[in-house]
Amino acid sequence: MNILTNLLSQSPKPASSPKQRRGIEIKSPREIEIMRQSAKIVATVLKEISQLVKPGMTTADLDAYAEKRIREMGATPSFKGYHGFTGSICSSINNEVVHGIPNPKKVIRAGDVLKVDTGAYFQGFHGDSCITIAVGEVTPEAAKLIRVAEEALYKGIEQVKAGAYLLDLAGAIEDHVRANGYSVVEEFTGHGVGRNLHEEPSVFNYRTREMPNVKLRAGMTLAIEPILNAGSKHTRTLADRWTAVTVDNSLSAQFEHTVLVTETGYEILTDRTKV
Repeated sequence: MNILTNLLSQSPKPASSPKQRRGIEIKSPREIEIMRQSAKIVATVLKEISQLVKPGMTTADLDAYAEKRIREMGATPSFKGYHGFTGSICSSINNEVVHGIPNPKKVIRAGDVLKVDTGAYFQGFHGDSCITIAVGEVTPEAAKLIRVAEEALYKGIEQVKAGAYLLDLAGAIEDHVRANGYSVVEEFTGHGVGRNLHEEPSVFNYRTREMPNVKLRAGMTLAIEPILNAGSKHTRTLADRWTAVTVDNSLSAQFEHTVLVTETGYEILTDRTKV
């Protein structure tokens, strides 16, 4: 789940994690092992959703499936009840950028660009990840946007290691996005993740001096999640106060992984290829 760049200053209290901790936490080996389990649950659910989604289903169908599977694996949905959010997933289609609310009237159609974001809270720690799914046969333009969004995520992850800085990964993401003619959404960022769904630091996807350029340390766990728009970078929020859409009705795509910083590099905790 994305986070507004100023949300951390509001000291949110997730429904599944009653105590908000401040500062950047370095996880212990025991805590990292728990996070591997919470992240594995998220990766499993997203992999299964990517395989079962088809035209005619509703976003509420996917939400019900995700909640059922998260609970079957001994976790609780991180998103449900978070700041009043009603779903276990965020389901955002086409020009919807982030935070789409699952709805039984929202039918998924062939050609849709579907973003599914979910989190799981397991033994005191959260995992968080997002995928973009091409539903059926999509246009070449949509297929390229999805491909570049996923590539941008990995360009950023490749910069992660102890001693690197947030601007290293932000610059790698921004360069790849711009080289392909797309814009980076700046109104939402990635974030630290662990005991709380959203922790410090804000993990931005573009070069900026407006947020701290944190030096990475082994044991940090980050939700890295670039969002790409085919047109303008700007978004607006709908009357439901959650769903953000592109201002010019252009398509949007997003990918996200929960990543552990190590001394020599990184470990992708929500790696779907390992479940």
